[in-house]
Amino acid sequence: MPIPVDRQGQSEMHTIFRDSVRRFFASELDLDTWERDRLTPRSFWLSAGKAGLLCPTVPEAYGGLGLDFSYNAIVTEELTYAGSSASLPLQSDIIADYFVHLGTEEQKTKYLPGMVDGSLIAAIAMTEPGAGSDLQSIRTRAVRDGDEYVISGAKTYISSGQHADVVIVAAKTDPEAGAKGVSLLIVDADRPGFSRGRKLNKIGQHSADTSELFFDEVRVPASALLGQEGGGFSAIMTLMPQERLSQAIMGQAGAQRALDETIGFTTDRRAFGQAVFDFQNTQFVLAEIAASLQVGWSHLDWAIQRHVAGGLTATEASAAKLWHTEMQWSALDKCLQLHGGAGYMEEYPIARMWRDARVQRIYGGTSEILKLVIGRSLKR
Repeated sequence: MPIPVDRQGQSEMHTIFRDSVRRFFASELDLDTWERDRLTPRSFWLSAGKAGLLCPTVPEAYGGLGLDFSYNAIVTEELTYAGSSASLPLQSDIIADYFVHLGTEEQKTKYLPGMVDGSLIAAIAMTEPGAGSDLQSIRTRAVRDGDEYVISGAKTYISSGQHADVVIVAAKTDPEAGAKGVSLLIVDADRPGFSRGRKLNKIGQHSADTSELFFDEVRVPASALLGQEGGGFSAIMTLMPQERLSQAIMGQAGAQRALDETIGFTTDRRAFGQAVFDFQNTQFVLAEIAASLQVGWSHLDWAIQRHVAGGLTATEASAAKLWHTEMQWSALDKCLQLHGGAGYMEEYPIARMWRDARVQRIYGGTSEILKLVIGRSLKR
């Protein structure tokens, strides 16, 4: 069955919005082509923007709908349930808020309308070849030179890197200051010295392009500073709860789709004279997943409502991301097993979903890092 719509905190307006989102994805997604091309085409971004699916929380003054995050959640749920790894949640749930909360009026006016209508694709560059979860260890430098910053360094695993028209770059403006030496700078893709490396060959999420980015003494004006100099790490930590909540939403929706696919498959598939679904083991496995999903939807609705009200803490968001993505992986692995040999074949959706789910326990904070965050909060 599709994602449940009779949910906590969801109004008739949410239902109408979800119906429009669901219809859009049913008609516009071309998963097989995009997986083969390892890229989601710009035409889809423009269509999504025209349909009002990009950055719903952006204020109306900058072209957005001025809605709350619960509408972002609907887009993310339906996109994931449809089986797509297109990077719409990255643009809507993560990057847009950097401009909304940290940007100057000039920056908001320049970038947000294009992010809303799909004519501008944004990326955020934090991870480096030698620095992942430990953001304080980044080596990319941004040196002040008069009215400019000169950026030098390399980034990797950057989602939307091939398409990006603008990149928010985390760089060290004061290498001796640790976390307080990290700043965020806006780099337009046409700046001399900026280049894209390989479109990286990932295990899964093939239609979400992921790239290397290089900055060879890229000069940007001082006005390209996003927020305060030295305030980058603090800003990232402040905005991280929404990012991790978004990933929790993907985990829940992905697990729901896996269950629904597996119920259909095991009902149709026969072995030893009966449907695979009718074996006790099959029903026990599916029952455990269904119970986890029931708990998961309730928790997710609580977390979304708490976030919309401004109360979701960094620890709570970390716990949500940990639980929902670990549950997703457990569910996907069990569902693939119930497909038998068919689960290992690319022609079955469960295979793609299984591959796509694996990174959920890595990006946005690995499960191990999340456990550290939660564990440290327990000390009295």
